[in-house]
Amino acid sequence: MARKTFSTTQHKYKLSYNSPVILTFSAVCLVTLILGWITNYGTTRTLFICYGHGSLLNPLTYLRTFTYVFGHANFSHFAGNITMMLLIGPIVEERYGSWNLAIMMIATALAGGLLNTAFFSTDILGASGIVFMLIILSAFGNMKKGEIPLTLILIAAIYLGQEVYAGITANDNISHFGHICGGVSGLSFGTWFYIKRFKIYG
Repeated sequence: MARKTFSTTQHKYKLSYNSPVILTFSAVCLVTLILGWITNYGTTRTLFICYGHGSLLNPLTYLRTFTYVFGHANFSHFAGNITMMLLIGPIVEERYGSWNLAIMMIATALAGGLLNTAFFSTDILGASGIVFMLIILSAFGNMKKGEIPLTLILIAAIYLGQEVYAGITANDNISHFGHICGGVSGLSFGTWFYIKRFKIYG
């Protein structure tokens, strides 16, 4: 009587660094938060807060116009931003490419930091502006030539409208300008990629 043999196929799984820009950014933010805990937030105050009307004679002022996006006030602040970033960011990175996303994040951070230092008295801390940019960019994802998605209009109106209103009426020590800057950056970059994609040059 013939024997029946059975073969088993072993499936090997490995972790995938599927979104290098978003994951690396999140890791740096986590390290920054841990350093803040260890130093009683001394490193956060020194290196990762972009102070409004910062002294132009202090070399750290120029550094902080970019590094503020890595700092967070506490774990709740960190978790809120990074959770949203990990949810939306990989989709945006896949859509626009890692290199393009990195450039957009750097440009958004510098724009917010430099403008806040020059014109505003509110301090900026955290990646909220980057998150706003990602939210707006995600709404451009499935755009077709000659169409403007209703979701894009609603997201822009709700998020930007809310921040403009809060910036005028709220007294909550939050830099709503940083959020607005991120949203405007998302609209600008999304429009530019739309024009480039469909070769609309006038």
